[in-house]
Amino acid sequence: MKYAFLSFISGVFLWTSAVAQQHSEQNHDKYVWPKDETVKQKLNSWQTIKFGLLMHWGTYSEWGIVESWSLCPEDEGWCERKGPHSANWYDYKKAYEGLQTTFNPVKFNPERWANAAKQAGMKYMIFTTKHHDGFCMFDTKQTDYKITDKKTPFSSNPRSNVTKEILNAFRQQDFMVGTYFSKPDWHTEHYWWPYFPPKDRNVSYDPKKYPELWKKYSDFTYNQIEELMTGYGKVDILWLDGGWVRPASTIDSTISWQRTIPYSQDINMARIAAMGRQHQPGLLVVDRTVSGEFENYVTPEQQIPDHYMPIPWESCMTMGNSWSYIPKENFKPARKLIQTLVDIVAKNGNLLLNIAPGPDGEWHEEAYQRLQEIGKWIAVNGESIYDTKPLAPYRQGQWAFTTNSQARYVSYLPTDSEKLLPASLTIPSLTTSPKAKISILGSTQTLKITKTQDGISVSVPEKVRQQLANQPVWVLKIVG
Repeated sequence: MKYAFLSFISGVFLWTSAVAQQHSEQNHDKYVWPKDETVKQKLNSWQTIKFGLLMHWGTYSEWGIVESWSLCPEDEGWCERKGPHSANWYDYKKAYEGLQTTFNPVKFNPERWANAAKQAGMKYMIFTTKHHDGFCMFDTKQTDYKITDKKTPFSSNPRSNVTKEILNAFRQQDFMVGTYFSKPDWHTEHYWWPYFPPKDRNVSYDPKKYPELWKKYSDFTYNQIEELMTGYGKVDILWLDGGWVRPASTIDSTISWQRTIPYSQDINMARIAAMGRQHQPGLLVVDRTVSGEFENYVTPEQQIPDHYMPIPWESCMTMGNSWSYIPKENFKPARKLIQTLVDIVAKNGNLLLNIAPGPDGEWHEEAYQRLQEIGKWIAVNGESIYDTKPLAPYRQGQWAFTTNSQARYVSYLPTDSEKLLPASLTIPSLTTSPKAKISILGSTQTLKITKTQDGISVSVPEKVRQQLANQPVWVLKIVG
């Protein structure tokens, strides 16, 4: 991860300034709708489920540091090395890669994760099978830098192929499942060729000058993805990260971070996508930030568009401050997370919320608590989220609008100080028929409606206000 969308069509707000670490502005006018009918059907289904789980997990969790990026020899805050080996990059890389020999997540229990995610209302899951550091959380045959290698203590565990175990556990709970896969690999000599020490995140040689070496890397990448597409059951989404690995023809010179890409790094996405869909018909391919036919939905990171977007999109965001495990995480309140979900859905997006397992194979207990709180709200108000479409004016002030074939839903997002729903609500830009009935989810009482110049006014009885006190979002349901 570690992208920051510095401009997002007409603007965005930043979730936290600390995550503004890579520059991933993108022109979404270049979005290409899929032509394959099975892909279109899968994409339509994905757009109805709204809420997913992302997990960043690897050997880096042992040190409680940023995922992969401390290996990157760039003078950026998120690449900073710390600890006894930090003074020398070569010593640091050796020590970092030595974490393979101590990684032993003995509390690994993906069924607990899947149960907690399901109870929270999540319906799809993306797992980091390999991040930029190249350590494989699956049983690849292409390298021994993997969790199942004999050098790794956890390899003796019958569940050592954690990708397979995680995908199985979530499929058993009826989740769509996806594999995060990093296109760059900073471990293999075919990407960071030792003859030329790496200068930055990019390949350390010019692929045009050394085509045989680049072909080995492209085949290595293809073979690993094929392993994931053939040996791990049904896979719904191939979620590709590392947008600097791209053909020169896709580099947009108007976007600052793309101007820094020194070489064409073409791994032949057409070949990869065709292979993936041969094994997994309807597979959604998400080649992040590379606009075109292999980016089936776009993925603003740690940010939310400030307006409705008519294309498929997903905000990927952290439950705490970090993508990777840190010992003391600052988790966002459930109230904020629920309001974030409501905001995103009203603008036509999905929320992919990241939780990072630790070196022992467990989440922070506070993460489970947050999911329980979200689940309580979803149990009452989920009908305003799932299988809905945005309704104009989408988001206006503290209001969010969605609809389905049975009803319209108007969500009120209170400020932190609002503990009770106002006794009188003026809903802007909304009209109703004389036969319309309005209620608040969680209460069966029909409310009184009065037409106003700008919309409608709804009276909320004191009994209902008290009954539904302290909600993160109140949802009004309008039928008729």
